[in-house]
Order: sequence, then C-alpha cells, then structure tokens
Amino acid sequence: MADLKLLEVFPNPAPQRDFVIEHTHHEFTSVCPMTGHPDFATITVRYVADRSCVELKSLKLYFHGFRNEGIFFEAVTNRICDDLGAVLKPRQLTIISHWKARGGFTSIVTAEWQPKKPKTPKRRR
Repeated sequence: MADLKLLEVFPNPAPQRDFVIEHTHHEFTSVCPMTGHPDFATITVRYVADRSCVELKSLKLYFHGFRNEGIFFEAVTNRICDDLGAVLKPRQLTIISHWKARGGFTSIVTAEWQPKKPKTPKRRR
C-alpha cells in the first residue's frame, strides 16, 4: 500500500514566483480490483509550489507502493492528488493519469487540488 509518509520535500528555491513544475512517471502500475490484472499508466504531476517541492526519489517510492494495490483508476488518481496536496500544500496541483489500453479502452483521469479556504465565522444578527 502506498504510504504518504514516503513523500519527502525540500524548500521551494523561488517562493516569490509562481512557476510550474511537471513530473511524469511512465511506469506506474496498480491492480484492477475486479479482475486482479495489472493496470499500467503514465502519471503526470503538475503543480505550482508554495513553500515545498517534492523530492523525486521519494515520489517514485510512493508510486511503487501502488504496484500490488487493488484500486480503480479514478480512486488512485484522486488519492495521489489528495496525498500530494496534503504534503506539499501547493498553490495549484493537477494529477493526470493516462491508462494504457485494455479491452479496447484507454482512460485519462484528471484530478485537481485546491487549498482549503479558512472558514469565516458566521455573523450573529
């Protein structure tokens, strides 16, 4: 099972500027929970860092944690998005998973993470 504790970060070298960081992992694998067959994908992580950037070896090890996990395309894409959002707290984050053909279909799943806005207290009347 993928463990978000594997994800390591380092300080953003230019926090005063918005710049896009894009990492693509071409050998992502997980397992179909219905059939038990392996699923293969290219995962693209695209984000605008705030204070932290993800370290690539730790990202690779995190991705490898999905190799034997039975999980649907939609669930894995959203889980990666939630995990990276929680660790990085970026200004913007998009995860794109492009799944290889099986049964005549390819699938692309895109998930976006937005920082949580602080709740404003309700006014009393």
